[in-house]
Amino acid sequence: MSERRDASSNRRGPGGPMGHGMGAPAEKPKNFRATFHKLLQYLGTHRITILIVLILAVFSATFSILGPKVLGWGMTKLVEGLMAWQIGTGLLTDFDYIRNCVFGLLALYLISALCSYLQNFVMSKVSMKVTYQLRKELSEKMNRLPLKYFDRKTHGEVLSRITNDVDTVSLTLNQSLTQIITAITTLLGTLVMMLSISWLMTVVTFLILPISGGLIGLVMKKSQKHFINQQKYLGQLNGQIEEIYSGHNVVQMFNSEKAELEKFKGTNDELYHSAWMSQFLSGMLMPIISFVSNLGYVMICILGGYLAVKKVIAVGDVQAFIQYMRSFTQPISQIANISNTLQSTMAAAERVFEFLDEEEESPETDHPVSVDTVKGQVDFQQVRFGYTEEKIVIKDFSCQIKPGQSVAIVGPTGAGKTTIVKLLMRFYDLNSGSILVDGVNIEDYTRGDLRSMFGMVLQDTWLYHATIMENLKYGSFEASDEEVIRAAKAAHCDEFIRALPDGYQMVLNEEASNISQGQKQLLTIARTILHNPKILILDEATSSVDTRTEVLIQSAMDRLMESRTSFVIAHRLSTIKNADLILVMQEGDIVEQGNHDELLAKNGVYAALYQSQFSEGD
Repeated sequence: MSERRDASSNRRGPGGPMGHGMGAPAEKPKNFRATFHKLLQYLGTHRITILIVLILAVFSATFSILGPKVLGWGMTKLVEGLMAWQIGTGLLTDFDYIRNCVFGLLALYLISALCSYLQNFVMSKVSMKVTYQLRKELSEKMNRLPLKYFDRKTHGEVLSRITNDVDTVSLTLNQSLTQIITAITTLLGTLVMMLSISWLMTVVTFLILPISGGLIGLVMKKSQKHFINQQKYLGQLNGQIEEIYSGHNVVQMFNSEKAELEKFKGTNDELYHSAWMSQFLSGMLMPIISFVSNLGYVMICILGGYLAVKKVIAVGDVQAFIQYMRSFTQPISQIANISNTLQSTMAAAERVFEFLDEEEESPETDHPVSVDTVKGQVDFQQVRFGYTEEKIVIKDFSCQIKPGQSVAIVGPTGAGKTTIVKLLMRFYDLNSGSILVDGVNIEDYTRGDLRSMFGMVLQDTWLYHATIMENLKYGSFEASDEEVIRAAKAAHCDEFIRALPDGYQMVLNEEASNISQGQKQLLTIARTILHNPKILILDEATSSVDTRTEVLIQSAMDRLMESRTSFVIAHRLSTIKNADLILVMQEGDIVEQGNHDELLAKNGVYAALYQSQFSEGD
């Protein structure tokens, strides 16, 4: 369990889905090209809008690049005027020219900012539309996936694909796409402007880049292993905290607080060391870049001053070149960070597309049988099923249940009792054999029509964050409040509901922990009564209630099961004495069948089970 949680935690890391800091290694996709191609297909429906975004990004970068050049013209004119004044010829500064340069500069930066605003506005709409489409397809896909997919995946892993992974793709589409275009345009435009000022100064600038890149590469190589360890120990720490928090009563019962604390301390120490080293080393990058950049500025200032004195270039061009030099290194850093982000994004998108490409449930029949009236006859004919081909759970199950019969399925754990019910509702498809409802193969019904015939009360209750009234109406949304109250009274839960704060309007929290487990079970029974199913399935329905409540529930169940075909799975055999038919299962086969008295008289498996429970009760 903790290993799965560790894996899930490692995907997120500190800072959320986009939390890769400078120097942190990005999670890489298995097939970058194929994933990128699929992502482009989603963007393809917005190609005109994206083209507009790209044009705006180019305009924004271009107008921003022209700024230092215009500023350099004004600076040159100002210096020329001051030099003329110094040699005694008077102040020859052309203030009209300088004023035009200032206004021109303001216009350039305003247009650049406007283009940047428009591109972000338009791209945000595109990214949100793509995100909406992905979430919609993921939600629809979940409803088409067979249960066997969720048997082999943790809930956290599935949720991570729908939340974290889609958010990662969304943020990248919203930010990184325009940043890439802007960075590339800025890089190329800056290079052209630098060459137009002085090819010699441009060559000197390029000589500095390998020094900076080499130092950065060395630091990143050293820090990468510490970032990997940081993610590893962070995942372990999160897993430990989750497990201890969810089972803190068990920890206290076994006096294991000290042992768990020592375990936590060890993992926390490892996380501290790896996190400290990774953050320290990655924190060295900016000082190194600043130091090398400052060395470059010194060299350019010396060389530029020399060339200006020699009248090779103007003074304003030196000032413009220094600005371009600063602008030149910035997009390189952006592209490096974006490439890291793109790796993570493609890995996230790959997981999303893997989910969308998962094998779905077998398709519905082209000519489904309509469901008008359901009598409730159920026939199992040589049913064979296994969750995997290697492990067959139900080997050769045959049985005929007449309409209105109450059928109890008993047997030891792992005998296949609950599996039979899942097959009946077609949560899984059979390996061989068939199941008939009213003489019609269940595969000839649509899944929706088939499941509408059934009402289920499971051992594991499911209630959601809403009022008690809304929970009871789940699946019977058109029911009136009066009908809900009648169902609650039939399930013997009306009295305790009215005793709760706000009664039927009380809001259950996320895990419905503000009511007892027995009360949860009563509410699910009331919900089933309200649904008024044709066939009833009770899977350990009274397992979470006390003896007194069990008697009340059994009475309500007896009334509910009247004239309905009912399947009751129970470990407490005292609750199924009155069943019309008891099926005793062992290792996937029916080994005995009959009513309570007949099975006791056989003195076989059922009798042994009943007598063992009776002796335990004594």
